[in-house]
Amino acid sequence: MGFLGDIGHFIMTPLYYAISAVLVAWHWLFSSVLQMDPDGGGTWVLSIIGLTLTVRAALIPLFVKQIKSSRNMQLIQPKVKELQKKYGHDRERLAQETMKLYKDSGTNPFASCLPILIQMPIFLALFRLLDHHAANGDGIAFLSDKLAASFGNSELFGAIPLKATFLQSEGSAAVQVVAAVLVVAMTATTFTTQRQLMSKNMPPDALSGPYAQQQKLLLYVLPVVFAVGGIAFPVGVLFYWTTSNLWTMGQQFYVIRNNPAPGTAAAKAKAERDRAKAARHGHGHGHGAVETAATPEVAETEQRPATRQQPKRQSREQRKKTAGAPPAKSPQSKPGTKPQKQQQKQKKAQPKPAAKPKPSPEGEQQ
Repeated sequence: MGFLGDIGHFIMTPLYYAISAVLVAWHWLFSSVLQMDPDGGGTWVLSIIGLTLTVRAALIPLFVKQIKSSRNMQLIQPKVKELQKKYGHDRERLAQETMKLYKDSGTNPFASCLPILIQMPIFLALFRLLDHHAANGDGIAFLSDKLAASFGNSELFGAIPLKATFLQSEGSAAVQVVAAVLVVAMTATTFTTQRQLMSKNMPPDALSGPYAQQQKLLLYVLPVVFAVGGIAFPVGVLFYWTTSNLWTMGQQFYVIRNNPAPGTAAAKAKAERDRAKAARHGHGHGHGAVETAATPEVAETEQRPATRQQPKRQSREQRKKTAGAPPAKSPQSKPGTKPQKQQQKQKKAQPKPAAKPKPSPEGEQQ
C-alpha cells in the first residue's frame, strides 16, 4: 500500500495545485471584486461552479475528439458486423481484423471515455479537498489554511454545510433535501445525455453489436453508479458534478442538432429544418414577386394604350435653323436610285397603245 500510496500522491499533487489555483482565483473574483462574503456558502458554491466551467472549457478539444471517435465507431459498425460473420469462428483473427479496421479508419474505441477518464482524477481531487483538507482546516497547494477553514465552515443559505453529505447530514433535513435534489439532477442529466445520443445520433446499424451494448451499459449503469455514490458525496462535490453534467448535456445537444452523424434521426431532422428554411426564404421572394406583378399601377400601365408623342417645343433659334435649312431629299428623289430604275423598267415593259386607224378617202367621200 505504501508504494501505491506514493504513486497516488505523485499523480494527485499536480491536480491539487491546478484545482486549488482555479478555485482560489474564482473565490478571489467573487469575494474581492464582486464584494461577496468570503466565508459565505454562496461564494464557495459559485467558485466551484467557476471551477467546473473552467475544467469543461479546457476539455473541449477532448470532447471534439470524443465526438469524432464516436461517429467513426458508429459508421464502421456495418464493417464490424461483416468481420464478425466472416471470422466469428476465429476469435483471435476477429480481434486482429477489428483492430486493423480501427487503425485504418482512425478510430479509437476508448476515445469516447476520455472526458470521463480525465474528469475522474479532478473529481477525486476536489472530493479530497472538501472531504479532508477543508473539513479539517488543513491547507494544501494554493489553498491556504485560512481558505481551507473558510471553505470547510461555509454554509449555503446559512444552514447547509458544503462539506456535509446525505448520509452525514448531522440530522439536518435541509442538507438531505438539497443533497437528494442534486443526486437526482446528477443522475437524470447523465441518463438524458446518453439517451439523446442513442436515440438521435446513432444510425440503425449501430444499435446492435458490441458498440451498442457498450452504449446501453453507459446508459443504465452510470446513472445507478452516480445515484448510489452520490449520497456519500459532499454537497460541494455534488454541485461540481451536476454542473458538469449540465454542460455535457447542452454541449451534446448543440453538436447533435447542428452536426449530426450521417444516416441518423438527427440528420433527417436537420435536413427537414434546412428544407423548411429554404422553402420559407424561397416562398418569401416568390410572394414578393407576385405582389409586385399584381400591383394595380403596373397592371394599369400594361393595359393603357400607347399615347401619341407630342413634339418637343423648340426655341426661336432652333426654329430659324430648321426653316433656313434645305429640305432633305428622300432617297427616292435621287437619280440613279433603285426605285427610279425599277419605275423606268416598268414603263418600258408596258405595251404601247395601238394607233387609231386613219379614215380612208372613200369613207370621207361617202
